[in-house]
Amino acid sequence: MNTATNVLRSLGCTVYAFQFIKVNFLPIFGLGLVAAFGRAIQLKAFGPISPLTHTSLEVVIESARILLFFYALGLTNVRTGFTKLAQFVKDKAGRSAGWRLAVKNLRERWLTMLINFVAFLLIAWLFNALINHIAYETCLYITLQSRQLLSEHSSEWVLILFFKNISVIPFTLIFQAILILWLTNRLPTSLT
Repeated sequence: MNTATNVLRSLGCTVYAFQFIKVNFLPIFGLGLVAAFGRAIQLKAFGPISPLTHTSLEVVIESARILLFFYALGLTNVRTGFTKLAQFVKDKAGRSAGWRLAVKNLRERWLTMLINFVAFLLIAWLFNALINHIAYETCLYITLQSRQLLSEHSSEWVLILFFKNISVIPFTLIFQAILILWLTNRLPTSLT
């Protein structure tokens, strides 16, 4: 039991990221879905699009990702997340203190950080392996094309990037925000 508790404590950032996703699933999934459909449209899932539409969709996709990062950095408040980043950029003394604290935490908790990075890489690899399996080893792509839900101009990349935008990309952005909060001692002990 003590070993399991120590492992969970060592995986604090990773566990917190999953708890954050669980508690805030709908907004996270919604922003991921916006990016996923935008990328699918860019990849001609529903037919060719104009260059202006392609550029406009890129703005929508990146905006959804930025909002998701600020949402996680502000612990469910986009404005708070943006304010934290703006203060870091504007306040030179605060920025120096933040960097010193992060470096101190890196020196003291380097093993914990390494464990979290390895866990993150393993989880991301599993997401990507599952997505590749769905795209290349199942009949989903062929079925969607035969039912005319996907354009004949599209490729398997529509599925790959659609699923990445609702899974591994949001997980990565949330993990990064949680890691920043953890390094600067701004991560609450619980989500309540």
